[in-house]
Amino acid sequence: MNDPGVFLEPFLGSVVPWLYYESAFWTGFGLFGNLLFSLRFIVQWLYSEKRKELVVPAVFWHISFWGSVITLIYAFHVDKLPVILGYCFLPFLYARNLVLLVRGKNKGHATTAG
Repeated sequence: MNDPGVFLEPFLGSVVPWLYYESAFWTGFGLFGNLLFSLRFIVQWLYSEKRKELVVPAVFWHISFWGSVITLIYAFHVDKLPVILGYCFLPFLYARNLVLLVRGKNKGHATTAG
């Protein structure tokens, strides 16, 4: 707790101490979240190349949501305010896009490729 950059550990450390342990698991978890979050653009690019037009497939939003959730959990592990703030709203935005996607499909006019 001597690190002045620590943000939440003083409040959450006793509740979820495992969140603040340094381990190879956390490094792998952070790398996986980053890979997943980046993979969404590769998927979008491949869909667009296949159709020869700009396409944002539904899977883009699913990957975006889960990549942002995993990265946000890792941001809590890193416990640096700029990193946490950088990711804290993204899962909500992507979840909203998923809700809109489902509503569009239920109405029969989704605007993205499935």
